[in-house]
Amino acid sequence: MASSSSSSNIVLTTTLAIVLVIFTGSCSAQLYPGFYHKSCPKVFATVKSVVKTAISKENRIGASLLRLHFHDCFVNGCDGSILLDDTSSFRGEKTAGPNNNSARGFGVVDKIKAEVEQVCPGVVSCADILAIAARDSVAILGGPYYEVKVGRRDSKTASFSAANSGVIPPPTSTLSNLINRFKNRGLSALDMVALSGGHTIGKARCRVFRKRIYNETNIDSSFAKARQSKCPRNAPSGDNNVADLDVATPNSFDNHYFVNLVNKKGLLHSDQILFNGGSTDSLVKHYNENPKKFHSDFVTAIIKMGDIDPLTGSKGEIRKHCARAN
Repeated sequence: MASSSSSSNIVLTTTLAIVLVIFTGSCSAQLYPGFYHKSCPKVFATVKSVVKTAISKENRIGASLLRLHFHDCFVNGCDGSILLDDTSSFRGEKTAGPNNNSARGFGVVDKIKAEVEQVCPGVVSCADILAIAARDSVAILGGPYYEVKVGRRDSKTASFSAANSGVIPPPTSTLSNLINRFKNRGLSALDMVALSGGHTIGKARCRVFRKRIYNETNIDSSFAKARQSKCPRNAPSGDNNVADLDVATPNSFDNHYFVNLVNKKGLLHSDQILFNGGSTDSLVKHYNENPKKFHSDFVTAIIKMGDIDPLTGSKGEIRKHCARAN
């Protein structure tokens, strides 16, 4: 009996181990930094070269590339769908509310894709290019360098309605809305605050911060007046005038975004709401005082974000051009 029982335990243990391996292999294990080690060993150097050149011409492009990765992942997953132009069969995401006349950097992505296709045609996805370009943008502008997990494939379609559904939190968001939108994507409140720190670079248009600088009270008066000089009260005058999201160090990826929030100098309502007597105040204070912790948590959060619903294996495709399916 003892021998029979022992044999049964061995079989059960072995079966469970096999199931665990299969289950693990079907999840995020398909994304890993060395995915292109043999098939396209020059991909990281190629992407970095194009991103570095683009940022040397316009610092803002680094923030634009980071934002593309975020907006891509938050709709149907990190699948490059945000890059697709409209077709006769679907309306893409580029003209949806969160992206229309706002999302930018598509030309740089096309340039990266063209260069990558020269060194290894038909191998690297546009979704992975977005993830790598976001990392390089952060690092080139002084932020943390981290290993990017790759192995994503590209979607063959995009969804205007999904991008317009509110899954991407608007700049008018309440704190609870921000927390819930990130939670719906598997990201914690800590992840949300850390990723919001990406607003240490980039700019925003007058139309999205006008109400804050004229109507809100949790704002430094001199900061508000300075913004008002280029953003008239009455729309549409000045709608497309831009201001730096980080008034202190707009071209450096650092923790000054959080310093600004503590000093009531957040440009967007959705920025300042992170430090307004709510549950995230303590995180903002912590990142204000500890830039290394901000960098560490940002890296953890953006890698986690990059794992949102990727297409892997035989799903999707490897686009030849990022703006259209094959």
